Amino acid sequence: MPRPSPQVILLVDGYNIIGAWSCLNKTRDRHGLAAARQELIEVLINYSAFEGYKSQLVFDAQYQNSRTNCEALTNHLSVCYTEFGQTADTHIEKFCASYKSKHCQPRGRLIVATSDRAQQQTVLGYGAEWISSQQLATNVESTIRRTRCKQRPQKPARGRFLVNSLDAKAQQRLAQLRKGMK
Repeated sequence: MPRPSPQVILLVDGYNIIGAWSCLNKTRDRHGLAAARQELIEVLINYSAFEGYKSQLVFDAQYQNSRTNCEALTNHLSVCYTEFGQTADTHIEKFCASYKSKHCQPRGRLIVATSDRAQQQTVLGYGAEWISSQQLATNVESTIRRTRCKQRPQKPARGRFLVNSLDAKAQQRLAQLRKGMK
């Protein structure tokens, strides 16, 4: 009986990624922070689904007088806005600590995407993996390329016979052999 592949959980520091990706910076400058957040959400929906990751995108709401709000957008991605006075870093650290205590045996991978150096050291201390915002961008681009290759239509067959897929010279040679000519 094949063993199920371990689950991968990806935590993404949203504003850190927006600040690090030039395409999201441009969106933020032209259309505002909400548009950049939405663009990042759309990218992560596709990336998480294709890779089979359970992802959580975390945004700071430390200056908003609200409670933590987590919303599952798809089976693969949820978006979490932290509560008043809490940063995304704090939320991620608490998640890592909780994950480590609940999963003493390695059942899955926990990856944190941020370029915050202090955050990197903290999550590594909890036993999670860390990738930089640029590495996440590279991974996303690679996934987009693989997706496009899978979606590229196959060359249409030029008929139902194998001979039709040969070039003209090979077809001519085959016809000569069939007629007994050398």
